[in-house]
Amino acid sequence: MAQTNGGENCSKCCNKCCKKIVEVQVQPHPVKDQLPGVQYCINSPPPWPEAFLLGFQHYILTLGMIVLIPTIIVPQMGGGDAEKVRVIQTLLFVAGLSTILQSLFGTRLPTVIAGSYSYIIPVISIVQAKRYDLYTDPYERFTQTMRGIQGALILSACFQMVLGFFGFWRNAVRFLSPLSVVPYVTFTGLSLYHLGFPMLAKCVEYGLPTLILLVFISQYLHRYIATKKPIHDRFAVLSTVVISWLFAQLLTSCTAYNNRPETTQTSCRTDRAGLVSAASWVYLPYPFQWGSPTFNAGEAFAMMAASFVSLFESTGTFYASARFGSATPVPPSIISRGAGWIGVATMLNSMFGSVTGSTASVENAGLLALTRVGSRRVIQISAGFMILFSVFGKFGALFASIPLPIFAALYCVVFGYVSSSGLGFLQFCNLNSFRTLFILGFTFFIGFSIPQYFSEYYHVKHESAGARWFNDIVTVMFMSHTMVAALVAFILDITLLRENDDDRKDSGMQWWERFTMYNKDVRNNEFYSLPCRLDELFPAL
Repeated sequence: MAQTNGGENCSKCCNKCCKKIVEVQVQPHPVKDQLPGVQYCINSPPPWPEAFLLGFQHYILTLGMIVLIPTIIVPQMGGGDAEKVRVIQTLLFVAGLSTILQSLFGTRLPTVIAGSYSYIIPVISIVQAKRYDLYTDPYERFTQTMRGIQGALILSACFQMVLGFFGFWRNAVRFLSPLSVVPYVTFTGLSLYHLGFPMLAKCVEYGLPTLILLVFISQYLHRYIATKKPIHDRFAVLSTVVISWLFAQLLTSCTAYNNRPETTQTSCRTDRAGLVSAASWVYLPYPFQWGSPTFNAGEAFAMMAASFVSLFESTGTFYASARFGSATPVPPSIISRGAGWIGVATMLNSMFGSVTGSTASVENAGLLALTRVGSRRVIQISAGFMILFSVFGKFGALFASIPLPIFAALYCVVFGYVSSSGLGFLQFCNLNSFRTLFILGFTFFIGFSIPQYFSEYYHVKHESAGARWFNDIVTVMFMSHTMVAALVAFILDITLLRENDDDRKDSGMQWWERFTMYNKDVRNNEFYSLPCRLDELFPAL
């Protein structure tokens, strides 16, 4: 009894003290539903010369993932440099089209739509299918495999469009609170850690200097060189890529890698890509250029699982892009609309033959934070560069020849920005609540632990018994840090007593209630409304 009374007295005393402190002190960092410090938000484009440079910078950053995916997959399909270049051009062309469609009719956020890394496992499973061993000619095997990938992508695209346009995704997203969004968005950036330093270390001679140079230019250079405009952080990616690329070229020309192992030469030398020589001067991708698609039920289900994962990743990127564009939290109806247009982008990828589906680019969302420019027009200009350089192949192949360790150094910074945007939603939550602390701690631990187990299962025990397509479904879904963290946080948040007002306040729902319905906040119409006039679709120069 003495301990109970003492606990009650202590609790009463603490409550009285807290009330007095709240009455006297002003909150040092008030909650902001729009991120301050963004210099150009969604609807405020920078001057045209600056906008073109920023758009080109987004285009350069997009090339990393667009080159990486075909580099992994096409050689396993039997394709050579010529086929790899055509797939890169096709993927770049579709990315440009999809980005324009998403910025005009989807979420209307400054997000780039590019190829998704989540499709790697089911695509490789199709590539390694035994029915393609019958084809001894490498090009014939490549085309037959591509047609099988196209068929699976078509069905997964239909699945995404149904979830998005019919409102199923909206009905799930509307239950998200700031508390459940914290690990969701944070793991959207953290889940791609293997594309950061591990890929950088494949050529540490100029990969590590690239990382150090980017951090110095973007964060420290303004202390030593003062300018009227913040050009150091705004164009840090362009200047870093130029300097690092020249340094890599110098190392290659000086025969620094001549006596190194073959894997090191492939990763480090700038003359091993083979893209410029294999690319044609002008090439216009067209639908079904590889032939009619073929269909397999098991492979289609595995690809649907990957498309489901890509919707999770895209949703996390939408929240980060809205934050870095100084917009309000995205209404569920807008996210569902964007998910539907992600399905359209995947359908375009399947029709043109791009070996992977689509997702909202995480790296480009991080670049919004680095430049502090969240303008929609900049992203549309970058889409124009994608289409232009996909058609004029020699010029596009030149930029696509930038070594991947340089892109990996850039990813270390931009992925980190996306992760930090997730942590920014903690301002809406009560961090003095044990319920909040349990959900956050458990979700972060499980978000790392479960994918680690399935990653070991995939690489070590992949030959285990069972249907391969079923193993692919389970592996794809549970190897995704984003999906695991999002589902765990979502389930815990809605099941651990969120009915009373205190629990709703702990989750931060009182800050987001006006954004759950599109018409409850007038700013939603400003940021997310569809263009209704031609002059809004195509603003005059």
